[in-house]
Amino acid sequence: MFELRPFHRNQDLTYNPFKAMEDFEKRFFEDPFTGFFENGDIAEFKTDISDRGDSYLLEADLPGFDKKDIHLDVNGDVLTINAERHSEHEDKDKKGSYVRLERSYGQYSRQFDISGVDAHGIKAKYDNGVLKLTMPKKQPQAPESHTLEIE
Repeated sequence: MFELRPFHRNQDLTYNPFKAMEDFEKRFFEDPFTGFFENGDIAEFKTDISDRGDSYLLEADLPGFDKKDIHLDVNGDVLTINAERHSEHEDKDKKGSYVRLERSYGQYSRQFDISGVDAHGIKAKYDNGVLKLTMPKKQPQAPESHTLEIE
């Protein structure tokens, strides 16, 4: 299952301990009630990927989203899942009668390498806050053999 793995932004081949500490600090002090981190990065949602023999099953937790706010894009060997939730209090209540706002909103995004997947056979279903993608594995291609003529 090594061919189906998430992309990580800003991957470097060298280890920078100062950057690692800065990233730890950002994650530790992020605001859990918004979709964005303090530095403006897009938050990620949790996913499970299981191998079903002839296919993979990707399950992504996206509770509270409308189906129309979830977008799936395949570009080459990259699957991108985007979801966006708008803040209800911005639209409904300009007077500020909320006592507490804890529901998160914003843009959520994940990318996955699907080089081992038949992209045309991917099926998506969204039910009870869980996005399920059934992704059939590519069938191994037998090497072609043919005879060469000598000129």
